[in-house]
Amino acid sequence: MRLLLVEDEPQMADVLTTALSRYDIIVDHAPTLCVAEDAVRENVHDMIVLDRQLPDGDGIALISHLRSVGLNIPVIVLTARGAVADRVHGLDMGADDYLAKPFAVEELLARVRALLRRPPAMDSIVARIGALEFSLDNREVRVNGEPLELPRRELLVLEALIRRQGRTVLRSALEEAVYNFDDEIQSNALDSHVSRLRRKLSETEAGVEIHSMRGVGYLLRPAR
Repeated sequence: MRLLLVEDEPQMADVLTTALSRYDIIVDHAPTLCVAEDAVRENVHDMIVLDRQLPDGDGIALISHLRSVGLNIPVIVLTARGAVADRVHGLDMGADDYLAKPFAVEELLARVRALLRRPPAMDSIVARIGALEFSLDNREVRVNGEPLELPRRELLVLEALIRRQGRTVLRSALEEAVYNFDDEIQSNALDSHVSRLRRKLSETEAGVEIHSMRGVGYLLRPAR
């Protein structure tokens, strides 16, 4: 599991990172809203633990951004604002859980486990670009309404690209989305997956293109 921790207090961030890591959770730390937005664009996270009071704004803005682009990543909000009105506002803006400071680390871990056990939403969130449809909750792909079967790693490449359509996805972020840490990655393995995926999208007339950004990564956008 990969978790994004958005917390500006270094000591709190260190304590939470250490505690979460004991449960084999990979923690990416973002000390500001700006860094968090970059992290969301560049990586695939399973959950976000988010402080509200950040140096460059209210953390709730990150939730609004996620929901507006169809990313249904579970979010636990951490805040010193413990009033009922603040909790209600955070939940109404799309947070999945709300934990007021100070709190016990054990309680946060319990809430993380509870969210991970929660079944996915029944309503499918479908990302559309060109004639391509990608169901983000069950990873079903359709082109012009017809199912498109893809091998697992090509599917993961497509998911990472479509979640950031119109933006360049770094090679490192794609590799993190496709491979486990124990996998031995050949130098041209990712390029091979992208090449095969690009060919299939072209053959099925999906109306999208995968552009290579030399030395940086890949970009998915509608065909011109």
